[in-house]
Amino acid sequence: MNMPATSPKDNPKRRNRWMLIASGVFIVIFCLYGIYWFAVLRNQISTDDAYVSGIQSPVIAQTTGKVTQVNVTNTDFVNAGDVLVVLDDTDAKLAYQQALDSLANTVRQTQVLYIDSDQYQSKIKSDEVSLLQATQDYQRRLALGQKDDVSVEELEHAKQTMQLAQLEVEIAKQQYQANQVLLHGVTLDQQPAVKQAADQVRQAWVTLQRTTIRSPITGYIARTNVDVGSQVSAESQLMVVVPAEPIWVDANFKETQLQNIRIGQAVSVTSDLYGDDVSYNGKVVGINMGTGSAFSLLPAQNATGNWIKVVQRLPVRVELDPQQVKQYPLRIGLSMNVTVEANNTSGQVLASSPRTTPFYASQALVLNLNEINQTINDIITLNTYRAPAEL
Repeated sequence: MNMPATSPKDNPKRRNRWMLIASGVFIVIFCLYGIYWFAVLRNQISTDDAYVSGIQSPVIAQTTGKVTQVNVTNTDFVNAGDVLVVLDDTDAKLAYQQALDSLANTVRQTQVLYIDSDQYQSKIKSDEVSLLQATQDYQRRLALGQKDDVSVEELEHAKQTMQLAQLEVEIAKQQYQANQVLLHGVTLDQQPAVKQAADQVRQAWVTLQRTTIRSPITGYIARTNVDVGSQVSAESQLMVVVPAEPIWVDANFKETQLQNIRIGQAVSVTSDLYGDDVSYNGKVVGINMGTGSAFSLLPAQNATGNWIKVVQRLPVRVELDPQQVKQYPLRIGLSMNVTVEANNTSGQVLASSPRTTPFYASQALVLNLNEINQTINDIITLNTYRAPAEL
C-alpha cells in the first residue's frame, strides 16, 4: 500500500509549530527558574571551603619520669579518667615518704613551744614568789636599819636581792611573751611550720598521683607520641583525645559573601564523606574577628608597596544538629559544603553578650584532697604529745 506523499508546504508549518512549542517551554522554564532564583537561590550563600572542627584535648605529663606502661594507641576509645600512661613512681614515693616524716618531726618540734609556754608561766610564778620573799626581807631589814639593828651593808644586800628578783620576773615575762608571739594563739595544726610541712606532704602526694596519667575527657585517642622506656618531662605532650561531640564546621566565606550573613541563620551542610544523601541542619553561631591571613604565623605586610589584592576569607562557625551528628559521625578536618539561608538579615553580625556557661568542662583531672588531708590529720594526731595522767 502506498503512503501519500507529504506536501512540501506542510514541513515549514510543522517546524514553526514545534519551534513555537519549544520556545514556549524554554520561556516557561526560564520564568520558573527566575522565580525560584528570586525566591530561594538569591538568598543562599554557599562555599565548599569548609571543614569540620572540634576539641583536641592534649594529654600532657605533669611530672618527670620514665614511661613504664602505655595503655592505649590511636583510634582507641577512652572515658574521662581512664589511665593512659604510667610513669616510674619510685622517686615520687620516696619524696612522699620523706614529706610524711618531715611533717611528723615538725609536729613534735612545734609542740616544744607549747611546753615552753607552760614552763615560762611556772617560772613567772616562781620568780614572783622569790620577789615577794626578797621584798619582805628588805622591808624587815629596812625597819631594823632605822633602829641600827642591821648594818648598812646587809641592808644594801637585801635591797639588791629584791632588785635582782624584780629583774628575774621581768625576764621570765618577756620570755613568755616571746613564746606567745611564736604560738600566736593558734592550735598546733594551724602553726605555720606545721602547715608548711603539711603542704609539702600534699605536693609530694600530688606528684605521686601524677605519675599515673589519665584521660582529661571522653573521646578517641589520636597523635600518640609516647612509648615504653621514654623519658618524659613536665609539659611533654603525649597524645590527644578528641571527643565525638561537640563538632562544628568552620566555613570560610569570601569577604564579598558576608554582607547578609547573620548569627542565627539556618544552614544546610553536606559532607564529602556521606555525599548529598546526608544533609545536616545547622545554624550560624558566630563570625570570626579576623581573616586567616591576619592570624597566620607570618601575616601579610601589604604596606610595603608591592602587593596583589586577593579576596580574603573569613571563618564562620556553624553549629550542627547533635542528633544528626550522632547518627552520622564526622571527623575533624573533613571537607564540607555549606549553604547559608540569608533571607532573614535581622540577626546580629557579631555577638553582643558574653557566654554564661563553660563551652566545655571536665573534672577528670581534678584531684580529691580528702584522702591526703585525712592522712595529714592522722599524722598530727599520732605525733601530738599528751602528758601522762600521773603528772
